[in-house]
Amino acid sequence: MSKRAAGLAAVAVVALLPFAATAQTAKPAYKDVAKTYADIAHAAYEDAANGAKVLKTAIDALVKNPTEENLAKARTAWLNARVPYMQTEAFRFGNPIVDAWEGKVNAWPLDEGLIDYVDEGYGGGESNPYAKANVIANAKITAGGKTINATKITKELLADKLHEAGKVEANVATGYHAVEFLLWGQDLHGTGPGAGERKATDYAKGKDCTNGHCDRRAQYLTVASQMLVEDLGEMVADWGPKGKARASIAKAKDEEGIARMLTGLGSLSYGELAGERMKLGLMLHDPEEEHDCFSDNTHNSHYYDQVGMVNVYGGTYKRTDGKVVTGASLSQLVAAKSADADAKVKQAMGVTTAAMQAIKDTADSHKMAYDQMIGADNAEGNKLVADAVEGLVGQKKALEGAVAALGVSVEVKGSDSLDDPSKVAK
Repeated sequence: MSKRAAGLAAVAVVALLPFAATAQTAKPAYKDVAKTYADIAHAAYEDAANGAKVLKTAIDALVKNPTEENLAKARTAWLNARVPYMQTEAFRFGNPIVDAWEGKVNAWPLDEGLIDYVDEGYGGGESNPYAKANVIANAKITAGGKTINATKITKELLADKLHEAGKVEANVATGYHAVEFLLWGQDLHGTGPGAGERKATDYAKGKDCTNGHCDRRAQYLTVASQMLVEDLGEMVADWGPKGKARASIAKAKDEEGIARMLTGLGSLSYGELAGERMKLGLMLHDPEEEHDCFSDNTHNSHYYDQVGMVNVYGGTYKRTDGKVVTGASLSQLVAAKSADADAKVKQAMGVTTAAMQAIKDTADSHKMAYDQMIGADNAEGNKLVADAVEGLVGQKKALEGAVAALGVSVEVKGSDSLDDPSKVAK
């Protein structure tokens, strides 16, 4: 696409983005912008928690009656639950309360051998003694000079003893991706077509059980899904009327609060999404660097991350039930200082959204999944991802213009894949 055509596409997308009107000349009060920010966070986390409750109900039905139909319903519930959650990630990096909590629900990537059976060729994470511990098959785990009693699969076992066991971040025992693995199983297709292919009989009772230990697998899935509901409920409360996250942003000095909001947008745009989740996988052509790697849902996770950033900047969030939360926005705050800086952020967000939409449309059409897009010798797929990375980098630069216009200071998360590619091990 020519530069001129790309610009026209961006304009078309910007017209559809949910930005509140910025024609006003009066600068909105920080307290009003902070209220909108917290209201959107509360609504999005509440939608995510409600989605997790639906998922838990579907998982309970699967465990009770492990049919392929019930497995499919549980998978659909997981996919639906991810949509509102990914829109909350824009709140992560600017809010220490969220960042400290996030690892319980969305830690990634994980060494799946910690949890359940894996393919014989699975090597696991480097220098991780728990990489093939398989807690579902083993009531006692000995690794790294320590013994863990896993006779009963409980919240305490998963949260306190297994999650990040041995201080290894890849030992992910809880959250969306642990549940995802237990619903789909390993994706053994590499960068070819196909996702995980776990059978419902992995939860069957008696002689119909496949791959052994179906009762413990069901117990693990039940406990992990309940923990997800409870952990998301914690964040709903934190952003509620008397929540500590809401109070933290509301009571911040204007410059500090604005800086935190923009830090969240800049860090997710650049170091996290453009760098760690997209550019790194593209450089390595490695499907293990795919975010939702078991379900082949990565295209949606990336897309809704971007939607979440647009929500926060524009001060508008469309809830799962169709109701809209809206109010004074960062966009209005920036526009009151510099209409040009605000327009550039909107344009950059439009370009990025268009690139993410192209990835999503390609995957949704079943033409090419995200893990195929990052594969070697796939020029078309590589370009789709590279265009989105370029858009996110441009978005971060535009946000820097907003930072300058507002006269605040931010520190944005970086990534070796963007800042110093020579450090990335091939």
